[in-house]
Amino acid sequence: MRPGSLLKAAVAATAATGLLAGPLATAAAAAAPPAHAAAPLLPVIVRHDGTGAAEAAVARTGGTVGRHLDLVGAFTAEIPPGALAALTGAPGVRAVTPDGEVRLQADTWNADEDQHSLYSLTQSIGAQQVWTATDAGGARLTGQGVGVAVVDSGIAPVAGLDAPGKVVNGPDLSFESQTPALRNLDTFGHGTHMAGIIAGRDTGVQPGQEADRKQFVGVAPDAHLLNMKVAAADGAVDVSQVIAAIDWVVTHRDDPGLNIRVLNLSFGTDSTQDQRLDPLSYAVEAAWKQGIVVVVSVGNDGLAETRVGMPAQNPNVLAVGAADPLTTADRADDVVADFSTGGDATRHADLVAPGKSVVSLRVPNAYIDAAYPQARIAEDPAQRYFRGSGTSQAAAVVSGAAALLLQQRPDLTPDQVKTLLTSTADAMPAGDVVAQGAGQLDIAAAVQAPTPAASTRTYLPATGLGSLELSRGTSHVADPDTGAELTGEVDIMGQAWTPAGWAQVCTTGTAWDGDTWNGRTWSGRTWSGSNWAGRTWSGRTWSGAVWDGRTWSGRTWSGRTWSGRTWSGQTWSASSWS
Repeated sequence: MRPGSLLKAAVAATAATGLLAGPLATAAAAAAPPAHAAAPLLPVIVRHDGTGAAEAAVARTGGTVGRHLDLVGAFTAEIPPGALAALTGAPGVRAVTPDGEVRLQADTWNADEDQHSLYSLTQSIGAQQVWTATDAGGARLTGQGVGVAVVDSGIAPVAGLDAPGKVVNGPDLSFESQTPALRNLDTFGHGTHMAGIIAGRDTGVQPGQEADRKQFVGVAPDAHLLNMKVAAADGAVDVSQVIAAIDWVVTHRDDPGLNIRVLNLSFGTDSTQDQRLDPLSYAVEAAWKQGIVVVVSVGNDGLAETRVGMPAQNPNVLAVGAADPLTTADRADDVVADFSTGGDATRHADLVAPGKSVVSLRVPNAYIDAAYPQARIAEDPAQRYFRGSGTSQAAAVVSGAAALLLQQRPDLTPDQVKTLLTSTADAMPAGDVVAQGAGQLDIAAAVQAPTPAASTRTYLPATGLGSLELSRGTSHVADPDTGAELTGEVDIMGQAWTPAGWAQVCTTGTAWDGDTWNGRTWSGRTWSGSNWAGRTWSGRTWSGAVWDGRTWSGRTWSGRTWSGRTWSGQTWSASSWS
């Protein structure tokens, strides 16, 4: 998808957070302040090249430099409002963003009073009602026994995701996999946010008491999660890594203890390639045909955009748009969120789910936490939660709902799950007619509906014989030393992409042979098929010295290190973190 620039609203953390280290710096004295210097100063965040030129540029405007945010290569500053344009184009300045404020609004945060909390969300979609029902064996419908693969930026074992068996680590396919201290962990913050929505559960929640407004509980609180990390701390990921992760999930879906029935892909590209040719589209279709419900986000390009992201263009998978509750508990006035990609009559969201300002779990000092401190729930004394908007969040909601259905009826096919969720969705009278698809998710109605007949869909099958480069769209990773982008028909290992050969093994679920994918061994990790284990968590915060580009040892991948494309790779950002 193309969710928008990750740096739209970056703000500095206050000194009170204690999460961002860095000395206070004083700007060099300006020679002669401009005439507008007496006007109220504008707080900004300045991203810089590390040479000191940006600090000097601030001084020339008559502004002052504040706290250095080494974690994100930036510093806070105050400048005359009229100097914003000049500073933006000054030497050494990479970007200038107006700063924001973090204000405490109350002594406590009440989940039942926030229409975007997981408590309110699960109540709205009918999940709390489902949790009181039982499956054929008498177990309550909370997702027990169902595995959900999360192909994302990793999952941090923060509270709510730290119970034994909750998260199973698959292979880390990200650029951080060769740094042991980072392997499988979420240094970006997006994957943990999705995981919390899908299956978060505080350890203090008693069985049968999941609808506890004082605890954090996801949509399918007893489902387990397969952590497939592909994105690094800056969100950098190549489409070949995502395809490799999907192939791994398919190959290992029935391994002991996994039972992967749902794959959450809150990701997409702006590929303009026909979905029948696109390799990413083919990979999700192959997973679908192997019995995995693939839930994907349509993208965050806005209601006027007529082309959904790839692989949401594939008509087989479950494509999800975002609903906005407009801060009310009454679903009758809900609309499709203005950032949700509208699509057209041929392909649009199959249904929508809550995706506006959703409150989920925070990873202290991960990239988005450092860049968007205003997204933290300031009223929460424990500072556990983070607010984000996007079709990413909406897809996670639907993945959790699919897990509930699959516990109730394990024999459902992906097509039957899709039919149940779309046929029982609630129409949105105030919502965009095309963008809402079948309407808004109602999992309580889906659980009560009869099992539909087997699908008779007649979509032309995908071939996967298209271009890997076209599948990337406009998002590329780059060598940080030379700036050269990874392009062409090669994966991140530098291995040639042979569509026909890959498509054959992808179809049969045999794309992975041990540690080998596409003819190369993907090493740099400790995963082994007989020894999955979650990493321990000591409540520590991340520091730039631990996970910045200088510590990566990715050169053993293919002779060069890949990084994000100057923050314009767009792939893993939500529409906004606020």
